[in-house]
Amino acid sequence: MTIRTVIVDDEPWARSKVASLLANEPDFTIVRECANVEQAVESIANDKPDLVFLDVQLRERTGFEVIDAIGVDAMPIVIFATAYDTYTLQAFDVHALDYLLKPFDEVRVQLTLARVRKQLQTQAKDHAALRDLLSAVRSDRRYLQRLAVTHLDRLIFVRTVDIDWLEAAGNYVTVHAGRECYLIRETLNALEARLDPQHFLRLHRSTIVNIDRVRQLSPWARGEQAAVLADGTQLTVGRAYRARLAALISNSVEY
Repeated sequence: MTIRTVIVDDEPWARSKVASLLANEPDFTIVRECANVEQAVESIANDKPDLVFLDVQLRERTGFEVIDAIGVDAMPIVIFATAYDTYTLQAFDVHALDYLLKPFDEVRVQLTLARVRKQLQTQAKDHAALRDLLSAVRSDRRYLQRLAVTHLDRLIFVRTVDIDWLEAAGNYVTVHAGRECYLIRETLNALEARLDPQHFLRLHRSTIVNIDRVRQLSPWARGEQAAVLADGTQLTVGRAYRARLAALISNSVEY
C-alpha cells in the first residue's frame, strides 16, 4: 500500500525534516509540499492524499483553516505539527489521531507512522474526533464582533454580522456592508484569522464572504463558478473552496 502524503508547513526546515524521515519509509510517497493555507487546500482537493502533516501555525493563519476550507468529512488523516501551548496540546491528546512537537523526534515520528498505517488498514477515518478537536480549539478563540473603520473623518464601528464580503486591496481590505464600503489598513490574511469561520469563508485569494449572504452558486465563463449574493453581487469561487462553500449552503443552493 502506498500512502500518498502532503506536508504543510511554512518553515522550509520543518518540511525538509518530515520529508527526510519519510524518505526512509518506502510505503510513504510525498505528492506535494505546501507552505501556506491556499497551497494546502488546493493540494488536498486535487491530489486526494491519504495523509497530511499539517502545521498548526502558518504565519498569520492556522492549519485549522485548511480543515475549515476542505470540510471535516473530506479530510484525509491529519497529523498535526505544533509548538503550541499546553491547552491546545491537551485538546490534541483527547481528540487528534496524533501530533508531533517541534523539533521533531525520530522515535516519535516512527510511532506516529505506525498509527497511520494501522488506521489506513482499517479504512477508518475518525471524523468525529476531528470535529471535536476543532470545537475544543475554537472554544478558546475570540472572534471579531465589530470592526473599527475611519469614514468621512469619523471613527465608526461596523458589526461583523453586517458585513457582506471583504476584498483584498494590497495591504488594505475593502469592507462591503450594505451600500457602504470601508477601507481598512490590514491584510486579508490577518483579518481572516480573526473572523469566525462558521460565518465567513474564503472564496478566493482576494475575497472572503459572509456565508449568510450567499444565495446561489452559478457557472461562470471559462468553467469558473460564481457565488451570487442576496444583492446580486457575483464573486468568483476558487476551485479549492467550492466544495466547502457548496456544503455550507446546500440547503439553499439554486441551480
